[in-house]
Amino acid sequence: MTKIQNIKHKFRISIFEFRISTQKGVSLYLALMVMATLLAIALGLNSIFLGQTRTMRAMGHSVLAFYAADAGIEAILMQRDNPPLGAGSVITLSNDAKYQVFVYKGPATEGGPEEKCTATGLYYCITSVGTYKETKRAIAITY
Repeated sequence: MTKIQNIKHKFRISIFEFRISTQKGVSLYLALMVMATLLAIALGLNSIFLGQTRTMRAMGHSVLAFYAADAGIEAILMQRDNPPLGAGSVITLSNDAKYQVFVYKGPATEGGPEEKCTATGLYYCITSVGTYKETKRAIAITY
């Protein structure tokens, strides 16, 4: 009986060895495919989230640039009876945002910088450009 059990045991071992020898590398291939798929998913999600982060940061910069432009408009409106004409100097605010104000007196001349203003008659066209980091926002008023 011991001899038969030994034969069965050897047979089982030989079948086991046979299975291993015919499927050599299949588990490695499957592991690589699963890892490649997971890597592709992770990189795709990473690019989506990175783009969203940049967009959200730019939105914050946009708000600061807009309020810098608003500060420029308010500064010129404080002198609205006789505002300085032409391009003003660049003013830096306490939060590192900057603004520059452009004031033109109408009526508009063809090809002049005030041509963008659409009001008729005598008027002032004021454009304030606010900048924060690389983001620029502008506000234009006419009175």
